[in-house]
Amino acid sequence: MEVFCKSDIGIVRTENQDSFGYNVITPDCAWALVCDGMGGANGGSTASTMAVKVITDAINNGYSDEMSQSKLSDFLIEAVAAANKEVFDASCADITLTGMGTTCDLVLVKKGVIHIVHVGDSRVYAVRGDRIKQLSEDHSVVMEMVRRGDLTLEQAANHPNRNFITRALGIKPHVHIDYIEAGFEPSDVLVLCSDGLSNELSDDEILQTIIECNKDEAATVLVQKAIDSGGHDNITVAVMG
Repeated sequence: MEVFCKSDIGIVRTENQDSFGYNVITPDCAWALVCDGMGGANGGSTASTMAVKVITDAINNGYSDEMSQSKLSDFLIEAVAAANKEVFDASCADITLTGMGTTCDLVLVKKGVIHIVHVGDSRVYAVRGDRIKQLSEDHSVVMEMVRRGDLTLEQAANHPNRNFITRALGIKPHVHIDYIEAGFEPSDVLVLCSDGLSNELSDDEILQTIIECNKDEAATVLVQKAIDSGGHDNITVAVMG
């Protein structure tokens, strides 16, 4: 397993409010984390940085390779829930941070299984051969409209409210957290990204980049392509495989 990450402020924003973390634990176990902060002048970067630190510390201090699959899923969910509480408590304690929050995509691959803990509209993709699949489901206003049949995916991609999310860490004392499992084959490549990438590049463009690039250059190339396409938001990408 290898993990490569890249983050950029983009062209329009004055601050990068994305944060990321990662580690390769053993040759067949690695994790990566992407958080996209929001809320005020300082709130977004504070929320995402805090969430990454809490989750990273939890994994570094509490992970064991001997954990069963069910114990591991509980452990990862608890780490993200702890980050939610930390960000929420900080927003309540400091008026300048009121309303801050962050998306969260935590992915851990172990012995052929992908474990995903997901809140918000950052995304996790899996690339297998010449196919790409979004494993996470956006927690956003437009995706709820798609699920109701009010919008098509094509309409959602260009909707003016596409960046309005319905879940984030730190907004409330408790948050509903998605947990997803999927199979992982040795040739698979996983892509975690903030919406600064997915709003600029189509799934097919992401797929073609993964096919054409080595893993160690793919994150950098994807970020540059998002910048070249407009760079309207912070862009963060993690490539695992």
